[in-house]
Amino acid sequence: MTIAVIDYGAGNLASVLKGLRAAGAEPALARDPRDLDDAAGVVVPGVGHFGATRALDGEWRRALTASTVPLLGICLGMQWLFEGSDEAPDLPGLGLARGRVRRMTSSRDAAGTAIKVPHVGWNAVDVTASSPAFTGIAPGAAMYFTHSYAVDASPDAIAMTTHGRRFVSIVARGRVWGAQFHPEKSGRAGLTFLRNWVEQCSASA
Repeated sequence: MTIAVIDYGAGNLASVLKGLRAAGAEPALARDPRDLDDAAGVVVPGVGHFGATRALDGEWRRALTASTVPLLGICLGMQWLFEGSDEAPDLPGLGLARGRVRRMTSSRDAAGTAIKVPHVGWNAVDVTASSPAFTGIAPGAAMYFTHSYAVDASPDAIAMTTHGRRFVSIVARGRVWGAQFHPEKSGRAGLTFLRNWVEQCSASA
């Protein structure tokens, strides 16, 4: 089963490919929208500035919105699934998830401990809605994050995380899933999340 991983110059591709292989998939890089034609699922990875998604032009947008296979966005790739980001206000997101990406701010918690941005490190993922995404994952499992922007709230959120403020850590809307964390770097729980998504691809193939 082939999973297309979109290479648009903004992804930590090696670790994503490795994680998908460990989850039982056969990932292949997609550098042209036509590379998605025979894929059982599509991954949009990414790290860095929202402006990098400018490379995912109209042809990519048309291919991804017309597709019927499972779609997974990781970190920046998840943010692009939303309507847009304050990091690049002129650049629309794909609009397959409802909400907008906003800048996180440094602060202090009630005990006076500094809450730093970027948010880098392990943090709990709190489930807010049932989903096959969580099969085999313990409640409150920790995942690995590295980001400075996040979505505060969305009707499509199925899990939230707290770092200074609450933000969406997993989104699911039909065939579309998104993870603000990096499942490929999140140990056993992250690998289980990837396996759960790969199983969705297999079921819809």
